[in-house]
Amino acid sequence: MSANEFRVNEGIRVAEVRLIGPDGGNVGVVSIKEALKIAREAELDLVEVSPGANPPVCRVMDFGKFIYEKAKKEREAKKAQTKIEVKEIRLRPKTNEAHRGFKVDDARRWLGQGHKVRVTVKFRGREMDYPEIALEDLKEVAESLSDVAMIEVPPQMEGRTMLVVLAPAKAGAAKKKEKTEQAEVKNEAEA
Repeated sequence: MSANEFRVNEGIRVAEVRLIGPDGGNVGVVSIKEALKIAREAELDLVEVSPGANPPVCRVMDFGKFIYEKAKKEREAKKAQTKIEVKEIRLRPKTNEAHRGFKVDDARRWLGQGHKVRVTVKFRGREMDYPEIALEDLKEVAESLSDVAMIEVPPQMEGRTMLVVLAPAKAGAAKKKEKTEQAEVKNEAEA
């Protein structure tokens, strides 16, 4: 929020306000002149914090400090937000195993970083006659990434493109799967 969004001191144009004092205590409903006088005596500003209330709620505070702290909180909240990006792997029906392996490795890295991965197979010309080849490729890619990803959007056609969207698997689910695999190996070793 910017400083322009708050009415301060003489910018408050009402007859009476509900005043919150500099210590945070409720002073009560007072005239605007009385509120301004209290703010000046405390060498602080009178800030309208809730203009929609009847009467509007005003607070005696250091306005510059208030704006600074509000901006600081917003910056920290923005940093804390995680941005999920959708990365894309483009394949063709004729993409060979080795090349697909490199792309799967990239997808594994992106999924590990928390990004979603969209795998697309683009058709040209007569390749549209054999969509089952692309479907098989997408299923193989999804299966090879099943330890770190789950299918968010199943394979589907969009024009001349077949796609599948993979999202990072939940950490708990991957660990649970790993534990069950270890338990199976242990059981086989004991048998």
